[in-house]
Amino acid sequence: MELVLTTTPSSPAVELLDARHVHFVETAPPPLTAAQTAAMNRRWEAMTGDNPSLFDGPVVVCTGVERKDPQTLVLSWCRATYRLLTLRLDAEHAVPAPSVFVTVAQPTTDGALLVGRMADSTVASGRWQLPGGTIEPPTATARLDQEASARHAARELAEEVGLTVAHEELTLWAVTRGNWGNFGLHFRSPAQPITTLEDAHLSLTTRSRAQGLIPELDRISFIRSQADLAGLGGPTADFMPALAALHSRYGQSGIGG
Repeated sequence: MELVLTTTPSSPAVELLDARHVHFVETAPPPLTAAQTAAMNRRWEAMTGDNPSLFDGPVVVCTGVERKDPQTLVLSWCRATYRLLTLRLDAEHAVPAPSVFVTVAQPTTDGALLVGRMADSTVASGRWQLPGGTIEPPTATARLDQEASARHAARELAEEVGLTVAHEELTLWAVTRGNWGNFGLHFRSPAQPITTLEDAHLSLTTRSRAQGLIPELDRISFIRSQADLAGLGGPTADFMPALAALHSRYGQSGIGG
């Protein structure tokens, strides 16, 4: 799940990048001055004081994006933790720290697209989005690549919707760069009947609540267009209007299909 910072970013527009492949290159994290480190820690302590459920877990931060060829992007990244992202809010000590996340566009057999609403217990309460989350750095013996990103996306779909799909069945559908420069890899899953998706989510949420857990997506719905998205009410993830329009334009076939 991505940590959400509610202060308005400096560049709110979402850019839809044309790419079929993303190549990952690990780099060193940005050096911080003593003043930046102190400011970061103060902000994190203030945020966790307001919301003790926040966890300073590992996160992948984008350090640069460039195009290798017309269909391939090279994403440079470093290892960090969530508290680094809070430094983006500091007018005096800010550093660029775009997060890298994945989502799954799950179409239905009749041409709709599944969206979920974040539960009240999450840092993005009430926000409508695709199933997904921020990418964590791999272990020292593992690689971060497009296949690993697809595996992460498949896990998010299972954890948030209750639907199991092999990561090999996911295809890279869209790439976005949005608020704070956050970089999104949006995978598309094979179409499923609406009843299959509704049953999977109901089963997941019933099990979770029986165990005293709160499901991350407390509701799911299905859209076909930007108008449907707007009709849901409540906030939406910054990338959702662009992807809703993309889904409406290309339907189940994906980009260029």
